[in-house]
Amino acid sequence: MAKQPMLKFVQIDRDMPLKRSADTRKEDFDEIYAEFAATKAQEQSSRCSQCGVPYCQSHCPLHNNIPDWLRLTATGRMQEAYETSQATNTFPEICGRICPQDRLCEGNCVIEQSGHGTVTIGAVEKYITDKAWDEGWVQPIKPAQERRESVGIIGAGPGGLAAADMLRRAGVKVTIYDRYDRAGGLLTYGIPGFKLEKDVVMRRNQLLADGGVEFVMNCNVGQDISFEDIRAKHDAVIIATGVYKSRDLEMPGSGADGIVKAIDFLTVSNKAANFGDSIEAFENGSLNAAGKRVVVIGGGDTAMDCVRTSIRQGATSVKCLYRRDRANMPGSQRETQNAEEEGVIFEWLTAPRGFTDQAGKVAGVMVQKMRLGPPDATGRQAPEVIEGSDYVEPADLVIKALGFEPEDLPTLWEQPELPVTRWGTIKAAFQTGATDMDGVYAVGDIVRGASLVVWAIKDGRDCAEAILNRFDAAASSIAAE
Repeated sequence: MAKQPMLKFVQIDRDMPLKRSADTRKEDFDEIYAEFAATKAQEQSSRCSQCGVPYCQSHCPLHNNIPDWLRLTATGRMQEAYETSQATNTFPEICGRICPQDRLCEGNCVIEQSGHGTVTIGAVEKYITDKAWDEGWVQPIKPAQERRESVGIIGAGPGGLAAADMLRRAGVKVTIYDRYDRAGGLLTYGIPGFKLEKDVVMRRNQLLADGGVEFVMNCNVGQDISFEDIRAKHDAVIIATGVYKSRDLEMPGSGADGIVKAIDFLTVSNKAANFGDSIEAFENGSLNAAGKRVVVIGGGDTAMDCVRTSIRQGATSVKCLYRRDRANMPGSQRETQNAEEEGVIFEWLTAPRGFTDQAGKVAGVMVQKMRLGPPDATGRQAPEVIEGSDYVEPADLVIKALGFEPEDLPTLWEQPELPVTRWGTIKAAFQTGATDMDGVYAVGDIVRGASLVVWAIKDGRDCAEAILNRFDAAASSIAAE
């Protein structure tokens, strides 16, 4: 009788790839987790219970075939495991690194609910695709047949790149327009290298270029090219700009030097640390935490990126202010733990009410202590000010990580008819991304608001499928005439 390769969660404990020590990893911007060895990946995959209703799959936005590729990994069928993973996910090696698995697939694993510890899905997903790259199984797109249609995509982030990949595989001509000098959006310039090393993103970009996707970089729509010109050049247009407008704080002293936006801080750090670019704002210290007392305001994943980046830049101290407690913070608990290990101090139930300065340069944050009161409209307990608890937190650099909002695209692009919601996001159909403008689609954060990379990938793939269906229907109509 053949030996059972799965259901070993009773005999084998959950195990993660080795994590580098905090003292070592805070000295560089390399990823903090080592790779699984082949035997360890197979061992951990064999813990999967192969349950009849795989909650890991249903709680993944992409509905990845997780039990299937875990079984293939456990039995050593690695190329098939990669092909199964790639079938539903354009960038599995990226999702394996940055998805909040604790809130999605791993957090809903059946054996986790039974007390045996979840399967390490993310680490195995990363291992599968990294091995595929090493073995040469990942190849540029080669469409079986070229099509006459073309699609223009505005934005080279995960949503736009996912759509480009699917459209190009079908033979559609694809051109991506992006404001930055490198493709990838927040994958390239928002997420630090210790979570996602940049060669991982760059090799995907190159793979798309090798497969025939055209990239037009350093291109600001509305300035370097008009939205109307893009529409005229293509049979369909996908808006995948993301949301880059930072939420701000309007309070006393907020105009002082040294109070900066998270996106500016992270972009400059990524350019300097990961690409070796010479950036004046980094070299002159205005967007550099070296030797400074840093205070980061916010409790999401962007705030975690900022505090951990500040540690690596050589800050003398790093504190994070968040108005709720640890249990109610929006960021990943795993990232919070990593930050604490690296020396970040979290000041829970605190909020700024203003800033002090010396000669126009920020000197401190005026902080008020909070307590949690009744739930707000979202069901979370609303923070309330504790009167008389104010104090000043000394600071040489304050980073605002308060989230992102959409830019006013109808005004920037001179397209008043572009449909937007009351939040400024583009109004688009669920699943297809179609807007009320003929041939214009929108995907990712510019539709959802600031969200996860995996949701942008799903939106891009769904939109590409809808566009292909539209092209096929039009072709069939012409053929029938």
